[in-house]
Amino acid sequence: MKKTILIALVALLSQAAVQAQTIIWKSDKAHSKLTFSVVHLGISDVEGLFRNFDASITASKADFSDGVFELTADVKSIDTEIEMRDNHLKSPDFFDAEKFDKITFKSTSIKSAGKNKYTLSGNLTMHGVTKPVSMNLVYRGTIVHPMNKTNVAGFQLTGTLNRSDFNIGPNFKAPMISDEVEIKADGEFSGK
Repeated sequence: MKKTILIALVALLSQAAVQAQTIIWKSDKAHSKLTFSVVHLGISDVEGLFRNFDASITASKADFSDGVFELTADVKSIDTEIEMRDNHLKSPDFFDAEKFDKITFKSTSIKSAGKNKYTLSGNLTMHGVTKPVSMNLVYRGTIVHPMNKTNVAGFQLTGTLNRSDFNIGPNFKAPMISDEVEIKADGEFSGK
């Protein structure tokens, strides 16, 4: 009897361990984008993106409610479709890309905000300054990719940052360039 109970307990624990398996999900660069938008002169939006970035999620729950989200973006890959503006943004007037070449984020908490919606909080480092930030996260679901048969999860992150919190462009006050920067990231993540 004791042997049967022990075998059943081991089987149950093994099954629980498989179900709680931690998976590292990596962003699919061809189907992911990290963008930003500011208001210029108080009348028009200027948008840009970071062409080179890596993102990952470490999670053991299917709904990602225990996920840890991490991002590293290459400041030198900033692209606003105007080379002169891009070079100015990389200069010491703004990001100072030679000195501070990376933007990093690592989440510290994820809280439910409705069905498939979360508030993602974490530490963001830009321009040598680290600050806690919170963003809106929408989980768009997980599917099996029809071509390569891997699991793929989709997310959209949105939120607003103040560039002054990170000492970016302190000599360019609003309304020349808005202090508020709208952030939007769309991502597909592959999990093994």
